[in-house]
Amino acid sequence: MSLMKTLLAGAAVTALSSGLASADPALIYDLGGKFDKSFNEAAFNGATRWVEETGGSYKELEMQSEAQREQALRRLAETGANPIVMTGFAFGDVLTKIAPDYPDTKFAIIDMVVEQPNVQSVVFAEEQGSYLAGIMAAMASETKTAGFIGGMDIPLIHKFECGFAQGFMATAPDGKVLINYTGTTPAAWNDPVKGGELAKAQKSQGADVIYAAAGGTGIGVLQAAADEGILSIGVDSNQNHLHPGKVLTSMVKRVDNAVFDAFTAGMDLEPGVKVMDLAAGGVDVAIDDSNQPLVNAEMLAAVEEAKAKIASGEIQVHDYMADNSCPAS
Repeated sequence: MSLMKTLLAGAAVTALSSGLASADPALIYDLGGKFDKSFNEAAFNGATRWVEETGGSYKELEMQSEAQREQALRRLAETGANPIVMTGFAFGDVLTKIAPDYPDTKFAIIDMVVEQPNVQSVVFAEEQGSYLAGIMAAMASETKTAGFIGGMDIPLIHKFECGFAQGFMATAPDGKVLINYTGTTPAAWNDPVKGGELAKAQKSQGADVIYAAAGGTGIGVLQAAADEGILSIGVDSNQNHLHPGKVLTSMVKRVDNAVFDAFTAGMDLEPGVKVMDLAAGGVDVAIDDSNQPLVNAEMLAAVEEAKAKIASGEIQVHDYMADNSCPAS
């Protein structure tokens, strides 16, 4: 065996003995399930794309209860999964506690900032994408009244609400945005019946376009809006296809890209805060065959103009989480 082959063989044995060369990435879904047609499913789609493009494999876990967060994270870290990606702000406290126990493991958390040397925190400019959805809602609304239905009443979802209201009011200054949340516990993400009831109530108050930022609960909002003959706006994943011709657009949050990028980086995942805004392709509004008949040239032009102005800084969309306030409300 040549010296080069001997060195390579030795390096391979060293890497394998450390357990790192064969480490698979892992993905933990938040409550609501992998196929929630929204946030978690976007994460799943990113992992699926990574498998299709690389031929790699990954581990995954679906949360069944709040109590499982720490156990799930530790279990994956103990198996050598690297990096471990988790969907949702609710993992923040647990990850802050666990990350120091596994200094050789890289973690990525979506929607929360965790300041640890082995953690990448991925945050989105939801307010920017929601602003675009607000413009479209104002242009599509005949009553100049829109609705917003959020899931759990937390600052993160107020980012969606506030951006939407800003875009709507900038386009229809005499308009009105009705606001409801489905709850204050994690169960708020998975209550489509309540989502549907709130949508019907908002319609009775004049809303003819309703934006749902509520995970699985939003499926009930979109269904009720379609049944009631009004428009809805989906969130996170592209939900236009769920009710073709009745979903005005979806505020797409590229959670799939965040997962794909983290899996691709592998053990070279860069710690720190990664901001996925409009300019970085992190958020957008979805236009496809399912909603094209609802979107006219004037609406498209307004959206493109707003995108350019947001990217240049001419339009400053307020981030609710910067000071827990919304100038549009």
